[in-house]
Amino acid sequence: MINIKTVSTMDKQDVLTLYNANGWIAYTQNPQALMTAIAHSVNLAAFDGEKLVGLLRYVTDEVSIAFIQDILILPEYQRQGIGRQLMMTAMKRLKNIGQVHLLTENEPKTVGFYTAVGFRNAADANLVTFTMENRY
Repeated sequence: MINIKTVSTMDKQDVLTLYNANGWIAYTQNPQALMTAIAHSVNLAAFDGEKLVGLLRYVTDEVSIAFIQDILILPEYQRQGIGRQLMMTAMKRLKNIGQVHLLTENEPKTVGFYTAVGFRNAADANLVTFTMENRY
């Protein structure tokens, strides 16, 4: 059974395994920066027993805005509803926040997931998104 928990710290090797398994090597090239980012985020972690199998990480001011930064599931646990469970848990916690945003790749599978859980393209809300990447 998968358990979702709010955690402030996680085992660094478990985190690196999760990010590497998803090909997110930009994060794992600087493990200390990743662990600092996690320490400064709200983290919803999915566990199968003691094994970290998924993570949703967001930042928020608790009033006007929240930004979902990462959502990852170990590949062997994908397509089992864990990502949806993490997202629904986050959405319940963020229901009174004025705006919830995320930035993701424009891939059909990814777009399909986020629209299925209630997000919409910013352009469809007459909004535009700007970004500046300063990789660490």
